[in-house]
This record gives sequence, C-alpha cells and structure tokens, in this order.
Amino acid sequence: MTFEFGGVEVVLAQGFLIAATIASALILLLFALLILVVVRSGRSARAVAPLAQQLGFLGQHVQGLAQGQEGLRASIQTVSDTATNGQAQLAQTVEQRLGAVQQQMQDRLAENAMRSQRGLTEMQERMKETLHGSSKQTTTSLTQLQERLAAIDKAQDNITKLSGDVLSLQDILSNKQTRGAFGEIQLRDIVGKALPNDSYSWQPTLSNGKRADCMVDLPNPPGPIVIDSKFPLEAYEALRAADSEHALRQAVSQMKVAVKKHISDISEKYIIEGETADGALMFLPSEAVYAELHANFPELVREGFDKRVWIVSPTTCMATLNTMRAILKDARMREQAGAIRKELSMLVGDVDRLGTRVGNLDRHFSQASKDIEEIKISADKAGKRANRLDNFDFEELEEQPVLPLKDTAAE
Repeated sequence: MTFEFGGVEVVLAQGFLIAATIASALILLLFALLILVVVRSGRSARAVAPLAQQLGFLGQHVQGLAQGQEGLRASIQTVSDTATNGQAQLAQTVEQRLGAVQQQMQDRLAENAMRSQRGLTEMQERMKETLHGSSKQTTTSLTQLQERLAAIDKAQDNITKLSGDVLSLQDILSNKQTRGAFGEIQLRDIVGKALPNDSYSWQPTLSNGKRADCMVDLPNPPGPIVIDSKFPLEAYEALRAADSEHALRQAVSQMKVAVKKHISDISEKYIIEGETADGALMFLPSEAVYAELHANFPELVREGFDKRVWIVSPTTCMATLNTMRAILKDARMREQAGAIRKELSMLVGDVDRLGTRVGNLDRHFSQASKDIEEIKISADKAGKRANRLDNFDFEELEEQPVLPLKDTAAE
C-alpha cells in the first residue's frame, strides 16, 4: 500500500521500517545519555543501582521494542507480500477477465460478421431469385402476348372466313334450289344420327312418280312415312322486314300462301293409301320459322293436322325420329321373337346337360377322394412297419390280415 505525503508517495511497508529505525535510534541515544550522565555525576553505588536497574528494565524494554520491531517488520513484510500477491492475483484476474471479454468481443464480432455475411448471401439469393422470377415472368408474359397475338390473328382469319361463309350462306338461301339442298343436307344429318342406316332411304320414287326427300321404313301400322324439306324463307323475311301495316298484311298473306302450298303439295304427293303411312312430315330447317308459325299462325298448323301433314323443326324432328326408332326396335324384337325362343330352348337344354355333367364330375371327385384317404392309411401303416424294422422291434410285430386293393378303374 502507498500513501501520499506532500506530493510524495510512500510505500506503507517502507514507512513502518523508517519509523521503527528512528524510534530505535532515539531510544539508544537516550540510553547513552543516561549512561553518560551517570558516569559523569559519580554518584554513589546506591544511586547507580536503581539507575542500573532502571537501565536494565530500559534495556529489556528496548530489547522488547527491538523484538516488536522485528515482528512489526515481519508483519509489514507479510502485508507487503500479501499486497503483492493480491496485486498479482488482481492483475491476473483482470487479465483473465480482459481476455474473456476480449474473446467474447471477438466471438460476437465473428458471429456478427457471419450473420452479416449470411444476410448478404441471403439478400443476394433473394435478389437473384427476384431477378430470375422477373425475367421468367417477363418471358412468360411475352410468350403469352405472342400466343394471344397469334390467337387474335387466327380469330381474324376465322372472322374473315366466317364472313365469307355468311356471304356464301346468303347466296345459298337466296336461291330456291340451293336453299332446298341446304334443308336436305340438314335433314340428312338429323336422320343419320337418329335412325339405323337400313331403316330409311333418300330420294325414293313413289308409285305416282314423285320423289320425296326421305322415307322412313316403318312397319305396318303406320307404314313408311315421308319427310320432305320446305323452307318459306322469302315470306318469313318479308314478315320480319315489314315496317308498315300494309307491308305487314302483305307479308302475312304471303306467308299463309307459301305454307298452305307446301302443306298441299306434301299431302297430295307423298300420302298414298296402301303404299305410305297415313301422314307425312314437313321439315322446316329453321327454328325461327317454326316458332313463328306456332306463335302467330296457328290456323296453318291446324290445316296441316287436317291434311295429315305434321310440321317439324330440327329439334322436334329429332324427337319424332327417336320415337320412330323405338317403333323400329320393337318391330325387330317381334320379328326376332321366334329365334329368341329357339335360342332359349337350346339354352335350357345346355343348362340341363351341364347339370348332369357336373353331377358325374362330383361323383368321380368323391370316389377319388375316398381312394386318396385309403392310400394315406396304407402309407401310414407302411411307414410304421418300416420304423419298427429299422429299430429291430421284431417282437412287437403282429400278424395282420392284408386287405385286398380295390379296383377303382372298374368304377
């Protein structure tokens, strides 16, 4: 330990040594002065004896003081050593703590550096992924844009083609012959989808020399029925285009005349007693014309009923043909009833023979199972005898009757 006196630092152990030295010097000096005083004064021995005794006590005290000084010095040395060791331990502890703190700081700095590096790496990866995704999305968008442009070009081509088809359809519908051919083509498509190929014919010639568009060969009754395609387009267009009362009356009159003529033609040409059915179908290839007749011209529909001509559209024609298909199927089932009964009788005979043969097979299996059981019994006995012979157990052998083998071949 150190103390500062007047700006001078004094170590505690050194101060104790200096103080003890000074005290010892003072005591020795005092002791010398006393001796000198006693010698000079020449007092008597009686006076000197107490003084000598006191000097002896003083010497003992001085000796004790010297011993105390020595103990104090040892204590001061111990304290100095302890202080030195404490300073060394303190310095070592401080150094260790500083080292630990420095290591922790280095570890944290390294960890922070690793985190920063990892964060930078992740950020770079995210940026790469983002850039890659943006590039991919841009590429996809461009590809989709090209596909859409191609689709637009294709749609434009289709629109151009459709415009040409519409113009062609207008050209077809403007001519009566081509319009009739258009209705026949539509009728062919519907009939071909609804009926078997051998149940109808196209452009048949009747006994009166007239040729119908289609004739369905139905059984009697009702018999073959004719389907003829008619398309009163001019009258319908005039009716739709009428913009005045007078034009509307003229269009209505034109519509009635055209439809009545078609009904009369079909009734007179294609309904022949004993040759065709007692009725015919007038096919309108337009749902709009069919709806117009049933909505605003019910008298024409009733007139068709009176003349046994039924007006059908593409939708109702399909339903009617499906009904005819059911009639054809029922007729063919009746025609094949005899063959079906014959096949059923033959099937019953086959089933009876199958039952007989199954019974025979079951009997043979039962006999074979019995023979196998007897073979197992004989094999067990032979095995036991072989074991006894192998163990020289001749005394245990007993005479047993030998059973004759059955002739299963005869059975």
